[in-house]
Amino acid sequence: MLTVVHDQESSNENGTAGGSLLDEIVRDGARQMLAAALQAEVAAYIEQFADQVDENGRRLVVRNGYHQERDVLTTAGAVRVTAPRVNDKRVHVDTGQRQRFCSAILPAWARKSPQMNEVLPLLYLHGLSTGDFGAALEQFLGSGAGLSAASITRLSAQWQYEASHFRSAISRAPTSSTCGWTASI
Repeated sequence: MLTVVHDQESSNENGTAGGSLLDEIVRDGARQMLAAALQAEVAAYIEQFADQVDENGRRLVVRNGYHQERDVLTTAGAVRVTAPRVNDKRVHVDTGQRQRFCSAILPAWARKSPQMNEVLPLLYLHGLSTGDFGAALEQFLGSGAGLSAASITRLSAQWQYEASHFRSAISRAPTSSTCGWTASI
């Protein structure tokens, strides 16, 4: 549960360990909306097959708890998700295999939203290779709002510093001949 804080140490200006309070509220809202959407999707799937029962009169498609929690990277940040589980005992007539519920919202293998998969290469191609972070971040954020020249210049300088610091740390790292590769940039 999120709480509102009024002291300067915990405010948005100073941030918290996981980001600002605003970012935390956005992630919590995204988590709640995703959970509600997954619940509705599962309920609709189960209702679709409510008339199918076994020889004892029990439903063949029922809820069965929750899958293990996982983090999904979204444009709102990493969102912890607990997807509902479905026990589908129906058997396909032709193949003889059991039917399975596959969420259209959150497939079992998904760890990133589709937009993140589209944006990461753009960030690399436009931002890192050319230094033009504005176009890449505009794709990510949806608009040019908040992307002033000063902000981009400040972020570019910070990222260049971090990249050079990383390169120097890698060059000082011992190489490993047992893996068949050496660490160099």
